[in-house]
Amino acid sequence: MSDNSPKSAFFDLKATHNPNRWTLEVTPSVCVGPPRNLFMFGGVGLAASIKAMEGTTGRRVIWAAAQYLSFARPGSIVDVDVEVPVTGRFNSQARSRAHVGDQEIITASAALGERPDDLSEQWATMPDVPKPEDCPPMERAQRHDEELHDHMELRVAKGRYGEARKDGQMSDDGEVYLWARPKDGRVIDSGMLAIIADFIPSAVGNAIGKNAGGNSLDNTIRIRHVVPTDWVLCDTKIHGVHGGFAHGRMLQFSQDGELMATASQSMIVRVHD
Repeated sequence: MSDNSPKSAFFDLKATHNPNRWTLEVTPSVCVGPPRNLFMFGGVGLAASIKAMEGTTGRRVIWAAAQYLSFARPGSIVDVDVEVPVTGRFNSQARSRAHVGDQEIITASAALGERPDDLSEQWATMPDVPKPEDCPPMERAQRHDEELHDHMELRVAKGRYGEARKDGQMSDDGEVYLWARPKDGRVIDSGMLAIIADFIPSAVGNAIGKNAGGNSLDNTIRIRHVVPTDWVLCDTKIHGVHGGFAHGRMLQFSQDGELMATASQSMIVRVHD
């Protein structure tokens, strides 16, 4: 791997001789789904798209949005092709196309850059929740094959996961608070925040009181200020469900309350009972 290849948790995005093309091998560690039917986690696809656009432009992401079109399976190679139609003094506008052969998987757009401005403030406040070590782990179904959640540590500060979702009672506020971090100690960066942002569908079951989740149609992340932190607090809210679709958002805070990013999604509701 060349030295300028972006590094992020779970995946190895490789540079090529073409500065606008990057490649990613799909391994079980970046996948989710039923046993023997795994597919690349959508957040990994967005994260790879972000790191590819950052690598091509040499600028940090300000916002990025992905539309999920198809699935990439373990053993496949995803090519990420980057275009930069506009490059200004302080910011660039870019887009990327992630595909396996001729099959397009993810289309993403982004703005990247930074302006010389010392003004920094936030009006979103982190909820008052217990520390990660004082919260129970997210309940997961037992399985024998490797997948992405084996490489994450998730602790529930508020909300229902696992069996607790199945009481049939709608949530009063549609909110869950979840602490998240990679188990392997990788640095939490824009790519890691994009992966964590794709946990929004996991809050659907809490909202509707069923063993349910969702398939993401899109994923948008807006990066404010990434700071060193061991954990990310995910303040997630499902705004509403109608016609088989759900819409929600996530605020991502560092352990000391710094608002690092916001994210939003629309998703297909999947009830598994």
